[in-house]
Amino acid sequence: MFSSLWSFVKRHKKKFIFTGVMVSGVYLLGKYAQKKLKEVQEKEAAEYIAQARRQFHFDSNQRTCNMTVLSMLPPLREAIMTHLNSESLTTLLKTKPANKLEIWEDLKIISFTRTIVAVYSTCMLVVLLRVQLNIIGGYLYLDNSAGRSPTDLLMSDHMKKFAANVYETFSTPQELQK
Repeated sequence: MFSSLWSFVKRHKKKFIFTGVMVSGVYLLGKYAQKKLKEVQEKEAAEYIAQARRQFHFDSNQRTCNMTVLSMLPPLREAIMTHLNSESLTTLLKTKPANKLEIWEDLKIISFTRTIVAVYSTCMLVVLLRVQLNIIGGYLYLDNSAGRSPTDLLMSDHMKKFAANVYETFSTPQELQK
């Protein structure tokens, strides 16, 4: 029985070798393809995670910008109201003076100026803060991704000067005296 099997193998030796090489090649090729597919999937997953991290950081930075703008609006409004005061003209008009038309014209000019200044200064405040906070946020993101502590950046002299300039620019004179 073994001799007939052995003679069969000897007769078809080349066919067995060819089949073995083909099966082994297909097996190794399949393993190689699985390995490459796994590497590609891991790379895509890492890119997705990095993109999600960047998106979260950007969204967080935008929320910070929005909150900062909202916190800066009351001092801005107060400064506009102080410099473009129309209440005195309104009370003067209520007393029915002789130069009523002249006071009315001044009131219209001040009201229009106040509106334009409010819109323009709010837009400039939003743009200025968004640009500055996005630059700072970008540096923080780069430092975090490089493995450095964000407090190293926050405690730098440049950051202290920036914070002082922003506070001084958008604070009212009454707040600076405190």
